[in-house]
Amino acid sequence: MVTSPARTQGLNRLERSPRLQQQSSADLSLTRLPLALPTTALFGTDGIRGRVGELLTAELALQVGFFSGQVLQASASTPGPVILGQDSRNSSDMLAMALTAGLTSAGLEVWNLGLCPTPVVAYLSQVSSAIGGVMISASHNPPEDNGIKFFGSEGTKLSTALQKQIEAGLRGVTGNTIPSSVKGKDYQRPELIADYIESLKRPLNATNLQGMRIVLDMAWGASVGLAGKMFTDFGAEVVCLHDQPDGDRINVNCGSTHLNALKDAVRQHSADMGFAFDGDADRVMAVDAQGRVVDGDYILYFWGQLLRQQGQLPDDLIVATVMANLGFERAWERLGGKMVRTDVGDQYVQAQMLRSGAMLGGEQSGHILCHHYSLTGDGLQTALHLASLVSQSGVSLSELVDQSFQTYPQLLRNIRVEDRDVRVNWQKCEAVTNAIAKAEAGMGNQGRILVRASGTEPLIRVMVEAESAQVADYWASELVSVVQQYLG
Repeated sequence: MVTSPARTQGLNRLERSPRLQQQSSADLSLTRLPLALPTTALFGTDGIRGRVGELLTAELALQVGFFSGQVLQASASTPGPVILGQDSRNSSDMLAMALTAGLTSAGLEVWNLGLCPTPVVAYLSQVSSAIGGVMISASHNPPEDNGIKFFGSEGTKLSTALQKQIEAGLRGVTGNTIPSSVKGKDYQRPELIADYIESLKRPLNATNLQGMRIVLDMAWGASVGLAGKMFTDFGAEVVCLHDQPDGDRINVNCGSTHLNALKDAVRQHSADMGFAFDGDADRVMAVDAQGRVVDGDYILYFWGQLLRQQGQLPDDLIVATVMANLGFERAWERLGGKMVRTDVGDQYVQAQMLRSGAMLGGEQSGHILCHHYSLTGDGLQTALHLASLVSQSGVSLSELVDQSFQTYPQLLRNIRVEDRDVRVNWQKCEAVTNAIAKAEAGMGNQGRILVRASGTEPLIRVMVEAESAQVADYWASELVSVVQQYLG
């Protein structure tokens, strides 16, 4: 395991538990109500995520808090609090209160950070006396969605085994009631976010971004209070977009999944580069001065080269997912590097990194993990390190892109499939599997196909990559038509 350098610094402040704005939870005497849960697994690739008022309700959050509190306590070696953070969605306050009620009814102390990026919860779960953390966010999803994701005391996503224990409680396999005797307390601890900020700055203390103009798109989300100031502190001239918390507009036509606003602003302000975060700031996408997208593949390539030159990339290995572009993979191999692919999802990247000892991995979508600095994806950390890398290189980000690799045409189409069971079990549809087999035979060794159910949204994703854009477009259209006809 990589230990954060901050574990031994500022720990006294974190171990103390000043009872700031102490809030007593109301006594609960609630028989556990049956929940309308899907027949498929409740936990996806990034916690529990869904539409508020449908899957995600106050009743569900209350019970999730109670049963996760029991599981976290049972798995902890010593008692401790639970870190709680949230993004700017309108439903996040409601879910935070319900989760807090459940956690405190399980006898736990809750340290509530309020609005903050997901990596703050992960970091504080690792370096403090906490037994785990909970983040309320649906990441890059639209405002009407929300989610609940968990971290263990090591700062990594909660294991599948522990998630299953929480789900067993929710489904009535274990436990019957939420007890009326409330033992836990809720404390407002926003001041702890400063420790996270210092942890990001510490390894970059020699970085000087003076002379750089950088545009930041904060997606009306969790990074609004931090990103602009951090880049300014390193000397950059910063142009901020969507930099207020807005639960109605989080991720709407902005942020890491909608880059047009960032591209326009970079060109308009003649900026050196731009960064777009998602709603909870655990991922980032970049744009160069020409408005070209610099996605996770490019970021891994650049950061990998730097770490390799510094002798900090064991076996010259990068862990990526099945979505990583073939152009990236072949360019990295030409440098003598190695790449291992995993399923889509940072938890799979993380697991492979821990198994192999790799120090760098991530997703094309901008979710990057560098174990030299943290054990979780962190958009702010990634953006700061990429800007620092460009500053040290002596050339522009555009020049680095020109010197790197050519991507293969890669088309990604999303088909909305509302029925969760149909979506998760799409492989049982013979018409779809036959269409995939036909497309793979037609493409031969000229490309590849990936069809999968999204782990975070009600979508079937169809990706077709080929040496020829025409070939990719043809087979993507064929597959989308079949998926829409039989599943959509």
